[in-house]
Amino acid sequence: MFDFIGKRKIFFSISLGLLALCLVFCLTLGVELDIQFKGGSMMTYSYTGTVDPAAIESAVEDVTGSVTSVQTGSTAGTGMTTFTIALAQKQGVDVETQSAITAKLEEMYPDAGLEALSINNVDATIGKEFFLKSILAVLLASVLMVVYIAWRFRNIGGWSAGVMAMLALLHDVLMVFAIFVFLRIPLNDSFIAVVLTILGYSLNDTIVIYDRIRENERLMGKRTPLPKLVNESINQSLGRAFGTSFATVLSMVVVAVVAWMYDMNSIITFAIPMIAGIVSGLYSSVCITGPLWVWWEEKHPSKRRMA
Repeated sequence: MFDFIGKRKIFFSISLGLLALCLVFCLTLGVELDIQFKGGSMMTYSYTGTVDPAAIESAVEDVTGSVTSVQTGSTAGTGMTTFTIALAQKQGVDVETQSAITAKLEEMYPDAGLEALSINNVDATIGKEFFLKSILAVLLASVLMVVYIAWRFRNIGGWSAGVMAMLALLHDVLMVFAIFVFLRIPLNDSFIAVVLTILGYSLNDTIVIYDRIRENERLMGKRTPLPKLVNESINQSLGRAFGTSFATVLSMVVVAVVAWMYDMNSIITFAIPMIAGIVSGLYSSVCITGPLWVWWEEKHPSKRRMA
């Protein structure tokens, strides 16, 4: 039986080191915001044949001087192949700039039959409002999770268990954030989707472990030393948690590979952070939440265990 509680200082040191590395990434590389948060323009063109999204990004950046991303796709009704240029900037694209972009693209692909289908400008104020609402959604989800854990596991010190679980979830969110920064993926709606998914996924493993702790306390008695109780509960839950996470990671790897083969950037920017988030969620549920809760209970023993 592996001694998770006895090695908690090692686990805490690893997590603190990763969080420090995340801070270094932010300070040195900076944090990029996509059009949804920063504001800018989205220009959609139809075409025939093939185009190179990377070459289009480079050409548009030469014209505008702004960070650009290109996503290929097709229209639902006609099946027409399209690509969408997203420009993250404070002001939208004016007619003159749009004409310059179109001329540059027609020069690159004279036989592609390029046609501008639409242009949508996203105001920076709207982007900021969307960003704040997204953060509020994450915070609200976290608070509700703490309340749920505190109520469900009130017999084993619910509030402390809930708060420790939330700290572990915060650890997972920061790990996902670090992946976005390190891989230079602009923060967009995929970031919020990954964070909310990881919050629920990681919490599931934590609840399984807490449930095992509650059951073992009933079987072993309340006088059982807390480190022994939690350590045995984690080991009993380890196989299930690892198996579930491995299967999910494997499926996301397949999704990422297929998306890479077909150049679907929006799927890649979701799948890769999801893989990192699932791994981090497994690590935090097994190596952080339980040991952290034991540390807190040893410092601030609840009345239930003192009785």
